Amino acid sequence: MRIAALVFIFFILASLASALYYLIKDKGQSDRVVKMLTVRVALSLALFVLLMGGYYFGFIPQNGLR
Repeated sequence: MRIAALVFIFFILASLASALYYLIKDKGQSDRVVKMLTVRVALSLALFVLLMGGYYFGFIPQNGLR
């Protein structure tokens, strides 16, 4: 479960970095920044659902991920 959470966090940060890159490169002329930020929000929601499901089904103990 810890590895899955770390993978999601890595992809969220990669999406945020690519949105920053497209913001600088395109100078606001395309919609790639919006698409990458949408991907980031979707990944963040998926991580939230994964963590809540992991807690509900007992994959994450009450002490948290260690």
